[in-house]
Amino acid sequence: MDPIKIEGTRKTPEVRFDSETGMIEIEGRSIPENSIEFYKPLVDWLDEYSNNPTKKTVVNIKLEYFNTSSSKCILDVFKKLETIFKNEQDVVINWYYEEDDEDMLEAGEDYQSILKIPFKMIEMEE
Repeated sequence: MDPIKIEGTRKTPEVRFDSETGMIEIEGRSIPENSIEFYKPLVDWLDEYSNNPTKKTVVNIKLEYFNTSSSKCILDVFKKLETIFKNEQDVVINWYYEEDDEDMLEAGEDYQSILKIPFKMIEMEE
């Protein structure tokens, strides 16, 4: 399976998905013109990855900001990961937020409350 590497822009996050290492990373700002179009290849990739995931999948989410349409798409990504977790695979989501960013911490906690998958809230110094 080919990895996904997308360079970040002012409106879209940097994305790195690697099926060999089980490392999945989304970092930056997520305010694309069309969130569904941006996230669909990621969800499709996770669909395929879920057929043969690594023993441990580590997900690093380091978003500065995301808009409402991105939040739904990010949930779709997490739901694919939840499916992998429910199939008794090891999946950990590391949700990074800056120490004074209560909104981003709350967003991570909201996702955590919706999903049956372990989250680690990781505070970063600015």
